[in-house]
Amino acid sequence: MMHPPRQIALMRAASEEHHWNLDFGSLGAIWRGGCIIRARLLEDIRAAYARDASLPNLLLDKGFVDEMTEGQDAWRRVVATTARLGQPAPGLMSALAYYDAYRSERVSANIIQAQRDFFGAHTYERVDEPRGEHFHLTWHDAERVEEKA
Repeated sequence: MMHPPRQIALMRAASEEHHWNLDFGSLGAIWRGGCIIRARLLEDIRAAYARDASLPNLLLDKGFVDEMTEGQDAWRRVVATTARLGQPAPGLMSALAYYDAYRSERVSANIIQAQRDFFGAHTYERVDEPRGEHFHLTWHDAERVEEKA
C-alpha cells in the first residue's frame, strides 16, 4: 500500500542530500498521467505542492490535515479490527504509526528513554526539570519510586 506522506518525505530527504531539486508538484502530475489507477490523491498531492512548493511533508498541508483528521477514527478501527482478528495489514498499520509519530513531538524519545531505564537503569531526563538532571524509576516496585540519579 502506498503511503504518500511517508514516501514523499523520504524522497524530499534524498533530494536534499543529493541536490536533486525535485519538484513535488510536478511529480504528482507526472504520476497521475502515467498511473493506471489515476487516483484523485495524485491531484491532491500536485495541488498541495502548488500551494507550497517547499512543503516539508504532505501531513502539513491544510487539505491533507483535514482529510487525515476526518478519516483517522475509521482508519484506527480498521487497524484495530485487523489486529484483533489476527489479519496482517502491515501497510495500514505502519502508515498509522508514521502518522502518529509525525504528529507527536516526543513520544518516540520518551519510549526509548523509558525502555533504557527499565532494562538497564540508564536514567532519563524530564522535560519539566533542568537539562542535566537525571532520574531513575524503580519499575519493579508497586510504589514506583522515582529518584534523582
